[in-house]
Amino acid sequence: MNKIDDEPAFKWWVPLVMRKRNRMINTVKKKYWRTTHKFGIRIPKTVAEALQLDEENGNHLWADAIKKEMTNAKVAYVPVDGCTPEQARSNQVNELRGHQEIKCHLIFDVKMDFTRKARFVAGGHMTEAPNSLTYSSVVSRESVKIAFLIAALNGLDIMSCDIGNAYLNANCREKIWFVAGPECGPELQGKPCKLVRALYGLKSSGAAWQAMFSAFIVNCLKFQPTRIDPDVYMQKNYRNGGHPYYEYLLVYVDDNSTNDSRWY
Repeated sequence: MNKIDDEPAFKWWVPLVMRKRNRMINTVKKKYWRTTHKFGIRIPKTVAEALQLDEENGNHLWADAIKKEMTNAKVAYVPVDGCTPEQARSNQVNELRGHQEIKCHLIFDVKMDFTRKARFVAGGHMTEAPNSLTYSSVVSRESVKIAFLIAALNGLDIMSCDIGNAYLNANCREKIWFVAGPECGPELQGKPCKLVRALYGLKSSGAAWQAMFSAFIVNCLKFQPTRIDPDVYMQKNYRNGGHPYYEYLLVYVDDNSTNDSRWY
């Protein structure tokens, strides 16, 4: 990006790193497609295969997982009526002009309690997003250790929260559209849809969520970020009897398609 790949110090290094990156990506892809079962349960790769497994097993476990996920994910996109995908690709749709087309799909998993899980994700590898939109900081391990030590020394309670479907609360920072698949329902299948929320899989989703949640912590919860770690927030409070103490809030954003965001 900085046009330094032809400099003597980097000319040998850039091709080497790119080859390593491609090997790692190919390895992950091969592992995903090789994984056919988990806990003895067959994992589908497509919506059609998931529904076929339900029919073969005489249940609707995968269908329920798809319905649950798409009920939550439907806020992430809006259909663009009155046009076809071909018109959008040829830049004939004003609402999608300047937007990039990607593919969205469901990935499937089985939890340890054998619950079926589906996650609607975007093909973020197909987008070109600047670094300013993709970087998301996380609380450091040292900050967590220090916070636990402070809590132990002062007899403070520690509470944790896992925010499900966290990214869907933030607005999408990229201009993206996709063609709705069967998971979106028969009324939308085949229609162009515009992403309006930070869907899982996008390069910018973690940063979009972190910025939105940080603004909420500061403006609504009235915490302030610390100087040494911007993902550690503090607020002065008082015990019963008027004794002052500080509450600390630590935020960790997990940038993948199965985990969301945790705060302590």
